[in-house]
Amino acid sequence: MLAEGRDSLILDHENMFKGYASYYANMLHGLRMANGEFYHRDSMTCAHLRLPFGTLLQVRNPRNGRSVVVRVTDRGPYSKRFVLDLSRAAARKLGIIHVGYAKMEITPILPNEIPYRPKQEKPYKMPNICKFDMPTEAYPIAVWQNDSTPRLLP
Repeated sequence: MLAEGRDSLILDHENMFKGYASYYANMLHGLRMANGEFYHRDSMTCAHLRLPFGTLLQVRNPRNGRSVVVRVTDRGPYSKRFVLDLSRAAARKLGIIHVGYAKMEITPILPNEIPYRPKQEKPYKMPNICKFDMPTEAYPIAVWQNDSTPRLLP
């Protein structure tokens, strides 16, 4: 499933693992994470102890069938009981806000297998935009020069 590298795990193929996931407290909102980004409670991010930053994970709650895709941006949780710390938005979509933690099924997503990306066989072609009819005749416009009598433009 996961091959252990020098200081982090390297994904060698896609396999699911299970473990408890909790979520970040609101007081961490706006603080810098281990990868240098700022934590935002509405982002779909998570913390894992050893997975490389930027790794995409599909996290599924087996109790209600809900799943989300999150990106590893931080280190933690530092409790042996949990394998992931989820952002508040991810926890809300998974339905664990009221409980605080739940057992999850976690599947690493390889870069060439990113979900929700439509497969385009041919490039997108812009639709034809209709041209509006241009006026065929002009209307005379009155202009004033220095004197007070208007004259028509030719």
